[in-house]
Amino acid sequence: MTGPSRRRHLAAVAVMALAVAAGTACSPSADDPGGDDSYLVWDPYPQFADDSAWVALLRRCGSATGVTVERTGHDTTDLTNKALLAAQQGNSPDVLIVDNPVVSTLAEAGVLTTTDDNELDVSAMAANLLGAGQSGGSTYGVPIGANTLALYYNRDLLSAAGVDPATISGRPAVRR
Repeated sequence: MTGPSRRRHLAAVAVMALAVAAGTACSPSADDPGGDDSYLVWDPYPQFADDSAWVALLRRCGSATGVTVERTGHDTTDLTNKALLAAQQGNSPDVLIVDNPVVSTLAEAGVLTTTDDNELDVSAMAANLLGAGQSGGSTYGVPIGANTLALYYNRDLLSAAGVDPATISGRPAVRR
């Protein structure tokens, strides 16, 4: 790849553009009719082959918006190192999909651009979801999904052990 897209910092926020495009049938907007650009996407899903639904979605969204998507899946544990090295060498991907704990590492290294830099309006997103992509007061990425976690416990066992469930999470326990 050549041109300005290769000289930009990684845009983790572009993941949101892919998610929005997937939710809106990947249609280009009137403001951005697409073009003949090519975008390099790195993701942490090496288990998805070129004929997978994930890769098909990326290509379909790229095609619908007038761009070519060149996707490479990397092992999650190695993706951060590859992204840091690529940034140092000036050959970063255009879109980087990472797990949220990695955002602060890449942001602090100066690898990522912010949602403000990319003019992505995130004002309608819930603050708790945006928090996963924030570092140092700036938003660098937005989630393409969220996990809901719950803790189930046996009240009698914890009581017998002298454990107050409210001390486990720092929040009052929900009793049912």
